[in-house]
Amino acid sequence: MSGGEGSRLWPVSREQHPKPFIRLDDGRSLLQHAWLRAADIAGVDEIITVTHRDLFFKTEDEYVEVKSKCQRDITNHYILEPTRANTASAIIAAALHIAEIYGDDTLLLVLAADHIISNQVAFRDAVNEACILAETGKLVTFGITPEGPETAYGYIETKGNDVLSFIEKPNLEKAISYCNSGDFLWNSGMFCFSAASVIEEMSHYALDIVSATRTCLQQSKQTHGEGFTQLNLERKTFANIPNDSIDYAVMEKSHNIAVIPCDIGWRDIGSWSVLSALSTRDHNGNSCEGDLFLHDVTNCHIQSEDRVVAMTGVSDLIVIDTEDALLISHRDSSQNVKQLYTRLKEQNHPAYKSHNKVKRPWGTYTVLDKFDGVKIKRIEVNPGCHISLQMHHQRCEHWVVVRGIASVTNEERNFTVNRNESTYIQAGHIHQLENKENTPLVIIEVQTGDYLEEDDIVRFE
Repeated sequence: MSGGEGSRLWPVSREQHPKPFIRLDDGRSLLQHAWLRAADIAGVDEIITVTHRDLFFKTEDEYVEVKSKCQRDITNHYILEPTRANTASAIIAAALHIAEIYGDDTLLLVLAADHIISNQVAFRDAVNEACILAETGKLVTFGITPEGPETAYGYIETKGNDVLSFIEKPNLEKAISYCNSGDFLWNSGMFCFSAASVIEEMSHYALDIVSATRTCLQQSKQTHGEGFTQLNLERKTFANIPNDSIDYAVMEKSHNIAVIPCDIGWRDIGSWSVLSALSTRDHNGNSCEGDLFLHDVTNCHIQSEDRVVAMTGVSDLIVIDTEDALLISHRDSSQNVKQLYTRLKEQNHPAYKSHNKVKRPWGTYTVLDKFDGVKIKRIEVNPGCHISLQMHHQRCEHWVVVRGIASVTNEERNFTVNRNESTYIQAGHIHQLENKENTPLVIIEVQTGDYLEEDDIVRFE
């Protein structure tokens, strides 16, 4: 499941570049770690990712990077949501789809794309135990042995493999009592069950979700690519699926739940303070990334993408500097970053949605500058790729080729533009940019007009 925004990890996490794509110290993203974790389980030859359809190309690119590390040929299957939704619809869509393809008794291991698990051997052992219980018809959840009184996680009250109750994120006093009792585990949000079992339990407790999802699947289309298949969930019927979590919809109501207690080095990367705790620290307790100059700085987490960051005489801070946004927070307030993200989103500020550099199926574009009636972009088109045939109602575009050779369509004309040459696209003209060469094409695009947002586009393919 790879659907969350990761609002507490803003400004690195954005709506179009959410938490699973954040890179760790080893250079791999959380999503890549999750894929490799699943691929390492014996017998797995297909991994299904449920995510937003706008993130498909980013996700596939992430997997291509790490596929060579796998000893087996893994097929990637995608269930693509038209809008962000909760975990209940994601899981039941996968279960219904899998049951139709492989049969009702197929076991599903449900993982999240934003977790860290440092003990892979213990994780595999826990999965094997979960499969044994799941084959008896149980809905199995993974409970994590608490390392301390954590208030950011939900808890499971247990007796052996039996679940007595699920508890929401507690206050510190209750979290301490839970840890001292020895009867409580952290709720990891990972599950194992057969397709038939989860469909049956959800049909009993949340039939509206099952029925609406089944209708949506009947209207959805499946397509195939090189090494992957994708099921695009139909937008109108998807909007009719009630929005609920698997915990609320089923797990907290069902009497057919089992738990596997495990100590697997699990972490849900829910805030900058959690992420910084996993980073390498210097002799002053600082975790650092970027071009930094520090004096009398202790116990801080500092990241900078491009600019020099200088700090002096401070401690216990989170400082995250990106190209277009700067976050400064006390460590103890890192959970409140979500409130800032929410305010940005309510005001439709572009900083909540995407970075200045945006990845597309054909390459990338980077917003270099924007002022009254003008936006300047650096556009890079990968070899053999092209931007869709399109038209803009409200803006004109000036293209200057700075690297490579551009193949341009402008209305009825098809022509090439070489390095140090330029061309002009008038508003209302149908046009296309293509790179037919074996090297990247880089252009500087200057947009002019009264409205310069990305939704001023009509695509013809």
